Amino acid sequence: MTIAFPAARFQTGGGEGTAAAWRRQGALLGGVALILLILFGHDSADLARLWWTSTTFGHCLFIVPVIGWLVWQRRHDLAQLTPIGWWPGLAIIMVGGVGWLVGDAASVALARHFGLILMLQGAVVSLFGPQVARGLLFPLAYAFFLVPFGESLETPLQGVTVAMVMPMLHAVGVPASVDGVLITIPNGYFEVAEACSGAKFVIAMIAYGTLVANVAFVSWPRRIAFMVMALVVPVIANGFRAFGTIYAAHLTSVEAATGFDHIIYGWVFFGLVMAAVIAIGWKWFDRDPDAPWFDVAALRSTPRWRIDGLIAAALALTIASGFAGWAGALSAQATQLPDRIMLPTIAGWSPAGPNLRAPWSPYYPGADHFLAGRFADQGGQAADFTIALFGSQHEGKELISFGTGALREDDRWVRIEDLPDIAGGSAMRITAPGHVERIVVTWYRIGGKLTASPRVVKLETLKAKLLGGSPVGVALHVSVQVEPGVDARATIARFIQAAGPLDRLADRVASGQ
Repeated sequence: MTIAFPAARFQTGGGEGTAAAWRRQGALLGGVALILLILFGHDSADLARLWWTSTTFGHCLFIVPVIGWLVWQRRHDLAQLTPIGWWPGLAIIMVGGVGWLVGDAASVALARHFGLILMLQGAVVSLFGPQVARGLLFPLAYAFFLVPFGESLETPLQGVTVAMVMPMLHAVGVPASVDGVLITIPNGYFEVAEACSGAKFVIAMIAYGTLVANVAFVSWPRRIAFMVMALVVPVIANGFRAFGTIYAAHLTSVEAATGFDHIIYGWVFFGLVMAAVIAIGWKWFDRDPDAPWFDVAALRSTPRWRIDGLIAAALALTIASGFAGWAGALSAQATQLPDRIMLPTIAGWSPAGPNLRAPWSPYYPGADHFLAGRFADQGGQAADFTIALFGSQHEGKELISFGTGALREDDRWVRIEDLPDIAGGSAMRITAPGHVERIVVTWYRIGGKLTASPRVVKLETLKAKLLGGSPVGVALHVSVQVEPGVDARATIARFIQAAGPLDRLADRVASGQ
């Protein structure tokens, strides 16, 4: 995040000394920011890739230009302040480095990205000082929207969309039924998928609403009311969009309705929602467009704990480099796994042939070992059992990451709903074309714990790396196809009971026994 200021702009009110200070400190900041982006090049490239390829985070492409515009709006007032190196700003870089290290050790991209942005913000404060940082407070804070976040909203918003659509369909006489996130009408069925939940618009509207609340409002109650409205409107609009698509399919065909929906769904729809939000809030805008962005007179004092800019730049890079080197040492940790491992024998269950009608397998491209087998009991009930084994974890080689696990990205299998846990494992019901359903149960074994919680997995991964524990991780899945007259959950429970304690089973497999 490089902030550059034309020298001529800062001669007004600030004098030649101020202009020279801006040139010197600005050049140092540009150099520090560039080196930080290179030093953490993997995360820089990862952010750029997400901005460019993800429909959920495409709005992040506009954040950098917006920050530039926000700084430009403040240029005349900033010209009256003198940038200066400041010791306490290095603490922000330290906090960002800790956050980045924790994210790297636990394989949490969100923490790494936040840490990188915080280090860049800390560089601004360290090299420009507290007075300039206060003048740039909102642009600096707005840089947090460069971090892709909010995917956790998808699942709850799927439920909200379904809850809105069903009453509207019934109100217009469409005989619709719902099963989890699947809505069925006489001439077809629709999945309210993550991409159709409206989460991408809510996430983008958080950034957009924050910008408008700062630029167009002074009163905090009005700002809060506008933000609430900016979040509620896209949710309601998305519900009407989903309803309109299904109703159009009822009147015409599924193909015609979904084709039209794909045309309008995206930036066209988001543009209409943005226009609606602005139209609703316009009447209550209370900020004078010509009002100053901050009180220059209040920021003209000389700060304590000053430091030469060159020293501040050197210390900033030293701190950041230390965390990068620490992460490199941690990533070298690994446990030597057996060259060959085998699926365990399950008492009362025999190996069976593959399921040709509804084959399913979890996705772990980074696993050191992956085992998959199908077992059948004496009554002919079958269960699929898979084990993924990791000797260590790092970026691209993780127990838990986006697009891996029981369902891969763009899988033919689709999650219908989450189910109550089975034997401590997280359960879900999934479906595939051909009206085939399965129940899949998932456990993880890491750090001496058997858990179904992704958060616990990340925490145990972090503890193992930072405190020197075993980095070995195991993912276990049991899946049973849903058949008429057969209780799939009971079949899974019997298989687990026959397998014995899963924590011990996972340890035996990992040791090659």
